[in-house]
Amino acid sequence: MTTIRIAGVLLAAGQATRFRHAAGAGGPATKLVATYQGKALVRHVAEAGLAAGLAPVVVVTGHAREAVSAALDDLPLAFVHNPDFATGMASSLKVGLAQVPPEAAGALVLLGDMPLVSSGLIAKLVEAFAEHPQAVAVLPVHEGVRGNPVLLSRAVFADIMQLDGDAGARQVLRGRDADVIEVPVDQRAARLDVDTPAELRDLAQD
Repeated sequence: MTTIRIAGVLLAAGQATRFRHAAGAGGPATKLVATYQGKALVRHVAEAGLAAGLAPVVVVTGHAREAVSAALDDLPLAFVHNPDFATGMASSLKVGLAQVPPEAAGALVLLGDMPLVSSGLIAKLVEAFAEHPQAVAVLPVHEGVRGNPVLLSRAVFADIMQLDGDAGARQVLRGRDADVIEVPVDQRAARLDVDTPAELRDLAQD
């Protein structure tokens, strides 16, 4: 078991426009608090990060801040609010990474709408980074396609701080394949997110 320290950055700030429009006026404040197996989507992700030993797990809130916080309020998480959440993912990513303690070698970026991501999957990525500490990132690959979550080395934090708009970490990693470790996984969890109420219903019926 590795002793390398990796923080978690859980992005939970987005407006989830597609989900809210499809759900209508009676829907949840954000898809992240819609329930799957009796828990809010975002809670599944937070619990997986904690169970895998990420420390700390920093939750970046934005849209529906109160609802997201309430869904997680009894878990040992750190919270930071992104007032510029409407500008896109880059601002939330930067706000979250700014909270990563200096002793952490990197951060694993969790997306709040991926409830099937398990602590075991997260642990695989952390172990791969421990084995390849010079890597700039570690990410899962399912059926030949890269997925999430992505573990980012501290070495690329400064580059990410230059991003704007809806750009994510993959823009920084472009052209650096030799420095990116791909971890093959069997679980579709690495590619399954929830964007609409219909997708959530389909997931619940699996």
